[in-house]
Amino acid sequence: MALGRELSGPIAMKTWVVLVAPSRAEAVRRALRDQGLLRRDLRAVRTAAQVAFPVSRAPARKLPGTRLEEREIGPARSRPRSYRDLLELDPVVQKLLPRAFDVLGDVVLVRLPAELSSQAERIGDALLRFVPGARKVGWDQGVHGTARIRRVVPIAGSGPWRTLYRENGLEFVVDPEQVYFSPRLAREHARVASEAAEGETIWDLCCGLGPFSMAIAHRLHRSRIVAVDSNPAAIELLRENAKRQSVADRIDARVETVERFLTSAERADRVILNLPHEGIKYLPSVSAAVAPGGTVHYYEVTPHADASMRESEILDRLQPRGRWEVLDSHRVHAYAPHADLRAFTLRRR
Repeated sequence: MALGRELSGPIAMKTWVVLVAPSRAEAVRRALRDQGLLRRDLRAVRTAAQVAFPVSRAPARKLPGTRLEEREIGPARSRPRSYRDLLELDPVVQKLLPRAFDVLGDVVLVRLPAELSSQAERIGDALLRFVPGARKVGWDQGVHGTARIRRVVPIAGSGPWRTLYRENGLEFVVDPEQVYFSPRLAREHARVASEAAEGETIWDLCCGLGPFSMAIAHRLHRSRIVAVDSNPAAIELLRENAKRQSVADRIDARVETVERFLTSAERADRVILNLPHEGIKYLPSVSAAVAPGGTVHYYEVTPHADASMRESEILDRLQPRGRWEVLDSHRVHAYAPHADLRAFTLRRR
């Protein structure tokens, strides 16, 4: 749709607008807001090619990648409380709409039940309009294969999956089509980094693009961090991000399976094992290679029915038997209607 046609209407008014490509829309919006130029009474207009932000006057200095024009803009609409408010579906179908979705930079990922497949594009369009700065929406069809890669299907917007994501003061390049990454673990990344100590030998197993490793390396300068993943794309992205954060010299990133790594690895003071569906099979051999006084941060999807007994079941698997204790276990987030992702902090006595 042409921008001029989108802006027309009997109640529109003429004003200056800053035009920018969707990929830079959020950065420009913040800059205009911080300069006090962004008009709240008029609505920003998005098309596939550009975003038009109404401003009270021309910026003192031209923002990179923008263009200033005078256009007609309609009044601001009241912001919906949810993307669900932008959809008019059959009430039975409406109830199936997921309430949660993930935002990775300017990419939005949402998991949809099969019953909503015919409505996927409409849902994607609603999310694109609802999430500020969103450029592309993908249908997350779950993690597949030994490399734990999401199968993502584009349902709205355009451009590559690769995007820039920020958390805890760090900036990552993320590509959900190549490497698994969950923004719902941001607090865990910060928590584990806060508990790590200088001089420790730390293993980050099944590390993905390395958010745990980079959070630790950003805080500590004299620890040995070994990050391991069998997905070459994950390690390549980890190395790229480590360079961006100037911590590449603190992380030894390896393309390797956990089994092979454990055959020659030195003893660890701290291990992160974030493989929610399969990590339990590695836990005995991982725990046996942890130094006395060492810690394991273990994550798994735990059914609600098993939660009360899970700590004792995990302790039974650790080696050497009887030498471990649970320092902490808590729910990270809901994973399914009857299961949660849980974190366990285990210490070898």
